[in-house]
Amino acid sequence: MPAGTPLDADVILAATEEVLRRHGPAKATVVDVARALGVSHTAVYRHFPSKQALREAVIRRWLSRDRDALAAVAGDAGTPPPQRLRAWLAAMLAAKQAKARKDPELFAAYGILAAEHSAIPAEHVADLLAQVRSVIEAGITDGTFAVADPAVAARAVFDATVRFHSPAHAGEWQAPGIEAGLDAVCALLLDGLRAR
Repeated sequence: MPAGTPLDADVILAATEEVLRRHGPAKATVVDVARALGVSHTAVYRHFPSKQALREAVIRRWLSRDRDALAAVAGDAGTPPPQRLRAWLAAMLAAKQAKARKDPELFAAYGILAAEHSAIPAEHVADLLAQVRSVIEAGITDGTFAVADPAVAARAVFDATVRFHSPAHAGEWQAPGIEAGLDAVCALLLDGLRAR
């Protein structure tokens, strides 16, 4: 940590990411994070009361990185809901592809951490489902979609596109034709949502 930089949660989380990248989650400790920052582990514990709290915070940070961009797509009232839903799903795939491609070590570490702290990914999925639901509700309001329960429809859209956003399928995200595959699934889903 550069001299004069105040030790705060963001600085600690950035250092934690670097430690996870270098050592992986099994070997990364609070002491390693403190060493990377040039401070005592007690200084880290002032901001995060336990290793568990630090890991949970770093997972939340990782998962929320693309949240605002996706929320902006979902909330774009100037785009008709069918195109908005397609754009949201494409943005989700692009964000996942970028994370896996640009930082594979950290992506792998987060997969392990997320499995250990399943409540945090569940909160993240709930937020994503709310975004999809808002697009579907907009489509119901303007008459382009006809579904009885927007929450059920949002879950169906999310589940039907799991190949394009679940880390379990990360190995497929760089395959040729993945975007065309998403387009085909989107066309099918939009046809199912469309008012007749």
